[in-house]
Amino acid sequence: MALLTIAEALREGIREEMRRDPTVFCLGEDIGVPGGFGGAFTVTLGLSEEFGHERILDTPISEIGIAGLAIGAAMTGMRPIADVQYGDFLFCMMDQLANQAAKMTYMSGGTVKVPMVMRAPVGSTRRGSQHAQSLEAFFTHIPGLKVVAPSTAYDAKGLLKSAVRDDNPVLMFEHKLLYGSKGGRSEKGALSPIGEVPDEDYTVPIGKGIIRRPGRDVTVVGKLLTVYRALGAAETLAARGIEVEVIDPRTLVPLDMELILESVRRTGRLVVVEEDNRTHGWAAEVAAQVAEEAFFYLDAPIKRVSAPDTPPPFAPPMEALYVPSEQRVIDAVLYVLGEPPDAR
Repeated sequence: MALLTIAEALREGIREEMRRDPTVFCLGEDIGVPGGFGGAFTVTLGLSEEFGHERILDTPISEIGIAGLAIGAAMTGMRPIADVQYGDFLFCMMDQLANQAAKMTYMSGGTVKVPMVMRAPVGSTRRGSQHAQSLEAFFTHIPGLKVVAPSTAYDAKGLLKSAVRDDNPVLMFEHKLLYGSKGGRSEKGALSPIGEVPDEDYTVPIGKGIIRRPGRDVTVVGKLLTVYRALGAAETLAARGIEVEVIDPRTLVPLDMELILESVRRTGRLVVVEEDNRTHGWAAEVAAQVAEEAFFYLDAPIKRVSAPDTPPPFAPPMEALYVPSEQRVIDAVLYVLGEPPDAR
């Protein structure tokens, strides 16, 4: 057992899968440059020394090239792990991801597999509108793609290993503020969710969520960074006698709706928190499914806490208003409980 950051856990997961299976390789920009950072956020640091540059492939600055190489290699029997420096650049790959990777198995009657992992950092970190978006909802809307979003080191390693072994294309979204607060590429304001990670082989099943904190009064569902916002709000509210149940889905496609529904049937109230634009967002989909399947268990309207319908801002004071805060989660919980929001 080792105490690892999420970046370190991802690195160990990649290393173990590359040792286990010679068809696994990594590709991306600056992931194996001698003396470099190991990609934008240190995840591949040192791997080229062990596996060589034939399996840790540095690519040109061409996201469309990265996607084409990864998808083609996957279709011919390899298991690539592609690194996108910023999730925003997935838009450069959209045709290949949505029209090729996601549809090949369906169009071939199951004869063609695309066992590819695409890793993408997301989240607002004072880089402005083209390097700070949370794009998960876009890709949950594309049939044929699996989407995972780990918020702990244990889950990051376990989900990565499951994704590598899966015969479907998997997008793994990683929040930039959760990689860890140490090292040469640590982010200002980063959390450091260091966790115990087993040394032995293990996987986290794709499609199974987890209750991060049990509670009886309100169900709060978050993902990535907003899991920690929800946990912080729950800690504050516990001092007032309000018990919040916090659910981390870990996987967005397939989504463990039964876990969420079971919780809502017990608490009678739901708040969904996401760092993404409000309109047509992932939180809206969760709310819709709960309204369809558990409406008569609800004792209050469902409440969403999200970013506004604007691009992510660059200025720190504006970003602080843009990203859902613990206080906004607290106010949402108080709202569904029929209590007034905290006075500012």
